Amino acid sequence: MRPSTGRRRGISVFSSTEMKLMQSNPIKSEADLDEFEPATGDLELAERQALRRVVGLSTELEDVTEVEYRKLRLERVVLVGVWTTGTVADAENSLQELKLLAETAGSQVLEGVIQRRQKPDPGTYIGSGKARELADIVKSTGADTVIADGELTPGQLRQLEEIVKVKVIDRTALILDIFAQHARSREGRAQVELAQLNYLLPRLRGWGGNLSRQVGGRAAGGVGIGGRGPGETKIELDRRRIRTRIAKLNRQLAEMSKARDTMRARRQAREVPAVAIAGYTNAGKSSLLNRLTGAGVLVEDALFATLDPTVRRSRTPDGRLFTLADTVGFVRHLPHQLVEAFRSTLEEVADADLILHVVDGSHPDPESQLTAVREVFAEIEADKVPEIVVINKADAADPLVIQRIQNREKHSVVVSARSGEGIGELMAIIERDLPRLDHEIRAVVPYGRGDLVSRVHSEGEVLKVEHGDEGTLVHARVPSGLLAELERYAEPAETLR
Repeated sequence: MRPSTGRRRGISVFSSTEMKLMQSNPIKSEADLDEFEPATGDLELAERQALRRVVGLSTELEDVTEVEYRKLRLERVVLVGVWTTGTVADAENSLQELKLLAETAGSQVLEGVIQRRQKPDPGTYIGSGKARELADIVKSTGADTVIADGELTPGQLRQLEEIVKVKVIDRTALILDIFAQHARSREGRAQVELAQLNYLLPRLRGWGGNLSRQVGGRAAGGVGIGGRGPGETKIELDRRRIRTRIAKLNRQLAEMSKARDTMRARRQAREVPAVAIAGYTNAGKSSLLNRLTGAGVLVEDALFATLDPTVRRSRTPDGRLFTLADTVGFVRHLPHQLVEAFRSTLEEVADADLILHVVDGSHPDPESQLTAVREVFAEIEADKVPEIVVINKADAADPLVIQRIQNREKHSVVVSARSGEGIGELMAIIERDLPRLDHEIRAVVPYGRGDLVSRVHSEGEVLKVEHGDEGTLVHARVPSGLLAELERYAEPAETLR
């Protein structure tokens, strides 16, 4: 209760501060009392403008030297999934993956529950009764977030939040959050922002008085008082701004993709074969790229650790040049918004001559990883590209699991990117499966044209080299551009097309 000064039924009421002042300076007369008592309006105004400190609410350490030892506040989450098809092991593996995603995003997982249903409830995803049970679990564990193992509609999201009384997000929002944390390049950040805005647009919600803005007078058609009507609502304004930002991001990404298209066209003009490394997230794609090329790409035991594509050059055992491209990892139910936003990046897979499909041999369910990745291949029209299944992490995998995958995938090889096991066999298979250059030629290149011999080694496939009196005898398969320059030194009868 605020202290007040006034007269009620002949009794004077004073604040504690005024009592101390009166004890130190006794009031001699009623006139002195009237001068001391402030006006009521001034007192209320002073109280409104004052800051009041509530004792006991501070979370700061008393000893500031211990600040480095303070624990960060992580979101405490409860996971919930709907099991519609497959076995109970499939449902549990899906929830285990959601747990890894949540931990990658920086959360602390407290509990996970699965419900068996023919299809998700259109209202609350798990049904109103189970939603109330979920609210009890949230309350008992002290969680502040619920993560659903699926993409929720705006209605499901709102109704589930109203029941559990904490923040609710779905699998798509979680993956987008991880991508936002890990994107480093300008193009990657733009792609993630575009995906987030496309996800957010249909899920905007208004709050309280922000839902409407009134207009009147001339803005209401000149009818004046009584003719006021609702103007542009806050939510409509937000939607318009998001659409404007989406259009701007699309223009920026179109400009950024021109540089990637130019580099890809240059490689194709030189007829350099392209190999794309693709696969499930955390399957070891970046480790394999480092092992094959020494690229030095970030390697971390985490989901979606690297998002920005990396292209490096490598050579087959017989010296033939090709490019290796590391791409973004895939996951079950990869959000459609991400596939659309990263389409220019994923074109590295669709335009490749060969795909190294990396699968984690130590994963509990590697077959589901293969299926999920191939679904994305079909979506980006890369399912017709020749494929080598690379069973990685052989040093940590169960031999029975590896044998099971090999029985299913006939065109496969077992490797360990960490130890180097099987890398030689993989390179031999790449050399065998890469498309051959169409133009085979024998030419005697003068010693003064050493640049052509160098290009044969860097751009072509050298079959034989001999040094004679007139120059260097080269027998090789070469691209079209180099063939035109070598033909002047070739013997027409021995030139093979």
